[in-house]
Amino acid sequence: MVGSEGIGKGLESQEAGSAAQALSAILQTHYLRYLIITSWAVGLIATVGLLHGLLWFAGTLAAGALRGVAEKRISRSQNAEAGWDRIFPIVGAVTTAAWAAAPLMAWFSDSLFGRELAIALLISGYVLVFAQLRSSPKQAIVISSPYGVAAAIIAVTLIGDPAFWPFLMLAPFTAASLFVLVTMTMLREERIRAFQEHQAHLIEELEAARDKANAANEAKSNFLGVISHELRTPMNGVLGAAQLLSATRLDGAQREYLAIIRNSGDNLLSLLNDILDMTKIEAGRMNFESIDIQLDDLHRRIVGPFEAQAEAKGLRFVSEFEGDTPAVVRGDPLRVCQVVQNLLSNAVKFTESGDIRFVTRSRRISERRVAFEFAVHDSGAGISEGDMDQLFQPFTQIDASSTRRFGGTGLGLTISRRLANIMGGDITVQSQVGSGSVFTFAVEGEVVCWEDEAAQADSDADSIEPDGMKVLVVEDHPVNRMILEAWMGSTGRRTTTAENGQEAVHIAQHQAFDLIIMDVNMPVMDGLTATRLIRAGGANAETPIVVLSASARNEDHEAGMAAGADAYLNKPIDFRSLAGLMTQAKGGRPALQQSVESEAA
Repeated sequence: MVGSEGIGKGLESQEAGSAAQALSAILQTHYLRYLIITSWAVGLIATVGLLHGLLWFAGTLAAGALRGVAEKRISRSQNAEAGWDRIFPIVGAVTTAAWAAAPLMAWFSDSLFGRELAIALLISGYVLVFAQLRSSPKQAIVISSPYGVAAAIIAVTLIGDPAFWPFLMLAPFTAASLFVLVTMTMLREERIRAFQEHQAHLIEELEAARDKANAANEAKSNFLGVISHELRTPMNGVLGAAQLLSATRLDGAQREYLAIIRNSGDNLLSLLNDILDMTKIEAGRMNFESIDIQLDDLHRRIVGPFEAQAEAKGLRFVSEFEGDTPAVVRGDPLRVCQVVQNLLSNAVKFTESGDIRFVTRSRRISERRVAFEFAVHDSGAGISEGDMDQLFQPFTQIDASSTRRFGGTGLGLTISRRLANIMGGDITVQSQVGSGSVFTFAVEGEVVCWEDEAAQADSDADSIEPDGMKVLVVEDHPVNRMILEAWMGSTGRRTTTAENGQEAVHIAQHQAFDLIIMDVNMPVMDGLTATRLIRAGGANAETPIVVLSASARNEDHEAGMAAGADAYLNKPIDFRSLAGLMTQAKGGRPALQQSVESEAA
């Protein structure tokens, strides 16, 4: 008995040892039965003749077809497994009976080779049944019983014949062979089952570890959101006070001390931004703007801070343009500046003498595309081949000793390269020890305009005309309230302050304002809740609201807008940006929202 067809695939997944599992093993090789039937039929035809051999061949195929019909009906029933467990041995034994007729036909033929063929067919029939039902020996014994009946008939015919006892001795030989076959197969399958269980256990452990890692990553993101607020809030006070102080009369020593405060604050803020950027990149949350960029303005923004730094160190700073340079391109100026300025900052930092050369190369790809190469040449100490591999690794610096001369987190180049990759570009480096290095940031851009157009003047926070705007400043930190109130007073605005959201809602119910600046994280009532309550009705339901927060996460920005805010500013406050928003706020909420949307477009 070999194979079957037509049984439903649902039975193939049952546990090992069941009748359904045995059937699954048969189904995997059911096409082989046609080859075996044919080979048996060929042997019979050579032994019993063409007619009898073909009759056996047709009868065996018919028995298999009838079995297939029975299997299909079983598979369609609602209790297929239980039904098949009861019927499988009976159906299998009936089908095997057709096969068992072959050795009897060979034995009782007049062929010289008939008896040898009959014995070979008997043994091979047992092997075929036990090989397919190796996981169910009891089922195999029942299904192979027609071969036992055929063997018993042959043994009866040999009574009194000298071949009787040799024929009987084939029984223990065959039984021992089948025992070894079944035992070895069961041992092998047991090992496979143990391996599968171990593998399933490892998968469970990996899934548990993945869930823990995801939870840890989420906790890290939440922690960064909190620490961002906690660090940016005092930094807002430091840098804001320094900015206000710089507008007063100071002597030389005081200005020097003030410069130290501002530089130290800027460095701390830069470190904070590096850590936040690295986290955003790893989480896939780094967002990029796509706005029109004036190349001249972008160039000034990039090189401005470093010309003075180079001059202060006695270095010569040279800036050059090469190729066909467009006037206006579309992209993210903040991220481009961040990448190029990091390269320039490193060049100035690690160069003791000589010059810094910044070359902007442009190559026209088409009327709408341009390829840029921002190359930073320095005359520093250079980088050895062995240190090149560490150059873009996070939290790694070439000189990692405790006495190294230059500080930093070692994140700048890592972030810069990843930002470049996200923008579709890359950063490459060429260096020779003792001769300096060349870092090149290559990226493509969309061209808006090739020819230079009339530049539009930017608004300047220091030249704002007094307009008498009434502003409600909601901020729990006393230093920040003082700085905002002082800046508002210096630009001719009238300011009312509140320490928390509940106080702001109460003030907004009794007094109308032209603009509300709302901090997010405050005691008693947070800024988002206060914004929703103000928007619910009252004198300031349509007053422009600028949400102010120390968090730099995009989801926090979106939460502020969803609460009813019209614009969002990060701490530390950029007073130039705040001045621009206040100018737009004079036109009401629609004007402010349109301005914000146009910048984001």
